Amino acid sequence: MTVNIDIIQVLRKEFAKYDKPENKMDYQRWFKEELKNPIEFKGPIIKKVAGEVFKPVKEIPKDDLLDTCEMLYKSDNPGESGVASIWILKISKQFTESDFARFEEWLKKYVDNWGRCDTFCAGFFGELILMYPDLVTKTLNWARSKNRWLRRASAVILIPSLKKGKQLENAFEVADILLTDTDDMVQKGYGWMLKVAADKYMDEVYQYVLDRKATMPRTALRYAIEKMPDKLKKKAMER
Repeated sequence: MTVNIDIIQVLRKEFAKYDKPENKMDYQRWFKEELKNPIEFKGPIIKKVAGEVFKPVKEIPKDDLLDTCEMLYKSDNPGESGVASIWILKISKQFTESDFARFEEWLKKYVDNWGRCDTFCAGFFGELILMYPDLVTKTLNWARSKNRWLRRASAVILIPSLKKGKQLENAFEVADILLTDTDDMVQKGYGWMLKVAADKYMDEVYQYVLDRKATMPRTALRYAIEKMPDKLKKKAMER
């Protein structure tokens, strides 16, 4: 592992400029799980710092930058994991199919709440699937995992592709596997996936929901139809 310590030091000095109570918030209220570090910088501050430090970062070889970002995932310093995910997405044009193994390892090692799951999977990891759609076959088995975040990830990772009108059939396959999952975080994950799919394929998603509404948990159903016309939502919610 080749970690660029200088970049980490620069990043920490930049965060130190914003280390004031008004720039932070307690994220614990959004999570059922106990967060290791609930007091974090607010999202706009994290994005600002990530952008300000990115100029020297983009000159680092991709693998060295990914090593550095992994070190940031391991740290307990506020905002650092968020910056890592932003930087990785910024270099997505450099992604290759071989990056899948590394990203999957990170998913299994560092994701322990829905926020990080979605940051990974609706972000840079989902972008990798959009770039190399055949890789989706490697994510389908996550839907049957005992790990709730892997199950959620199997749906959320398709969101960048669905926004481009791709991967609908795989989205339905994942939703079928997760259909009666009792974990509300998983239900919300695949419901969100279907809601995004409906932006491009409302008729198909609506029919999917109608055909399964008797067994689909109400949480997932509500997410899936959230942006549909009221008339369609009313029919979908009927028992």
